[in-house]
Amino acid sequence: MSTGELLNVEPVELKFAFELKKQISCSLQLLNKTENHVAFKVKTTNPKKYCVRPNTGVVLPGSTCDVTVTMQAQKEAPPDMQCKDKFLLQSVVATAGVAPKDITPEMFSKQPGRVVEECRLRVIYLPPPQPPSPVLEEPDEGVSPKVTFDTANLNVTEARSLISKLVEEKNAALQQCSKVRQEMELLTSGTNKSQGGGVSIIIVIAIGLIGLLLGYLMKN
Repeated sequence: MSTGELLNVEPVELKFAFELKKQISCSLQLLNKTENHVAFKVKTTNPKKYCVRPNTGVVLPGSTCDVTVTMQAQKEAPPDMQCKDKFLLQSVVATAGVAPKDITPEMFSKQPGRVVEECRLRVIYLPPPQPPSPVLEEPDEGVSPKVTFDTANLNVTEARSLISKLVEEKNAALQQCSKVRQEMELLTSGTNKSQGGGVSIIIVIAIGLIGLLLGYLMKN
């Protein structure tokens, strides 16, 4: 902020976020600290490059006035992004009731008994704003759990059906093995004396086969 006897000027640096082929604007605020009407005028070292609205005006006692400075679209960037352009804001006490259309260049000429207050403003180029990083869209949280849940239920149902079928087959095989064992015991009780060693070998082989079958079923 520049604090003068007549006007407070904020800011004292005109900052432009420089972009090629694009108009860029920034604002000034003028505050009248006095009880008088204050006339102002804005000059620049490069009038073809900038547009100032309003470039002249009157600030009422205790009031503020906003000034917009627009830089025309540029075809190339300056070396090292350094700008040598400058602005000069002049202000003088004006008669009560003066209108902006009544302001003349002679009002800002320095003469005995007339105080012309001056505020110099620098121009600064800022790098253009960076675009936001792209964000990958996440899947809808309300859909994924539903799909996963249905798939899980389907797999559990199939597993239960398969297990139930294997258990039924295993029980049937066990019953069949038990029936064969009983028949073998009846057979051996009646013929073990007459058949001698031959029957004993058959019994051993049958019992071994039953054991193998039971072992296989227990593993599955």
